Amino acid sequence: MIAEVAVRIARPCTDLAAAERFYVHGLGLDLLYRIAADGPGEHDLLIIGRRDANWHLELVGNADPTVKPAPTSEDLLVLYLGGPVDDALTARLTESGGRVVSQGPYWDRWGVTIEDPDGYRLVLSTRAWSNRS
Repeated sequence: MIAEVAVRIARPCTDLAAAERFYVHGLGLDLLYRIAADGPGEHDLLIIGRRDANWHLELVGNADPTVKPAPTSEDLLVLYLGGPVDDALTARLTESGGRVVSQGPYWDRWGVTIEDPDGYRLVLSTRAWSNRS
């Protein structure tokens, strides 16, 4: 058994500016760090999340343009809102480069799914988080 931990989800990103528009300006997450590569083998990074949370997203700018993100329709980041998804939030996300998509009957019933600029899917769930299976 492990104790409480911090979580980092790292993903490749083709356009960090587009990702920042989507996650920071559209979704409303905080830009925690911006790191510019300054040597061989390093990458530009955006680290986003909530300042008071023990999780964040690390978006990695790829130095090799032949390597592209390859998300599938099952690569989901699910945020449990515990209530209705605000139409203004959905509009901000689409205005910030996202695209509303169907995620199938279950998630379509319980929220809204939006693809980010790299094709990764963000589910805004109307359900409340429960640690029970």
